[in-house]
Amino acid sequence: MVMTGYSHLLPAYRQYAEMGIEERIAWIRADRWLETADARAALARLEDLLTYPPRDRMPCLLLYGDTGMGKTKIIRKFLRDHQPVFDRGTGVTSMPVVAMQMPAEPVERDVYGELLNALSAPGPSGDATYRLKTTCRTLMRRIGVRMLIIDEIHAMLTGTYRQQRVFLNVIRFLANDLKVPLICAGTDLARQALLTDPQLAERFEAFYLKRWSNTPQLAQLLASLGSILPLREPSQLGTAALRRKVLDMTDGVTVRIFRLIETVAVEAVRNGKEAITLESFDGDNLILPLVAMARRTEGRLQRRATQ
Repeated sequence: MVMTGYSHLLPAYRQYAEMGIEERIAWIRADRWLETADARAALARLEDLLTYPPRDRMPCLLLYGDTGMGKTKIIRKFLRDHQPVFDRGTGVTSMPVVAMQMPAEPVERDVYGELLNALSAPGPSGDATYRLKTTCRTLMRRIGVRMLIIDEIHAMLTGTYRQQRVFLNVIRFLANDLKVPLICAGTDLARQALLTDPQLAERFEAFYLKRWSNTPQLAQLLASLGSILPLREPSQLGTAALRRKVLDMTDGVTVRIFRLIETVAVEAVRNGKEAITLESFDGDNLILPLVAMARRTEGRLQRRATQ
């Protein structure tokens, strides 16, 4: 099949517009990294901390923002950029960055268990906390860990006050003992929790992932999406009216914006319109994300009330 132009798409993406309907829908729905200004700045700060030489009080970073602002995406991108390396000569794997998930409860034993899972070395279920702790410390030194990341740290608030204090002591101990930067990611509740420990709060920098607003940055994001989505006609993603519509339906939350654009793009492929327009968000048969549906319902009720 010979391409017929698609000058509204970046050259590297024009080939995808030639694919069939189901292939293009699968492409639109695929998970991919699209860098934003905030994400780029966060990654740069992580890179800087990774090169920090060991010292008694290592700098730490709290990456925080509302749910859906892309914290986990940024962490996964950073992990892809710093994957474990196996040395055939020594038979040892070096792992510069380790990222663990916050356990369901901030129990010391579970923290070390999750950390061992992140190190691909789960400990025996019957091991005592002290043994798990010793195993973590020994293994992290052996494989050359230079940064520890804890995602969803706000989950610590599900525990009792005593469990929260114990957890904060655990992460302070790890940062001090291993002399590596500690990166925590979570919501604003995590920031508030860390502030209750003056020693930890003193060494944590805060990087806030703010919601989108009607700025040139949002215009650039939507324009970027319009230049890669495999639609055969130019979309109206660059218009001010469409930007306002997207913000109204998503409250400026990153994951909602991407999910909303994905939904209307898939519908544009299916219905043959091949472009995203302002009307793309108003079709009664359009299956939208729950938040977007709520926004649209509220808008209709308000319009009826004023009629």
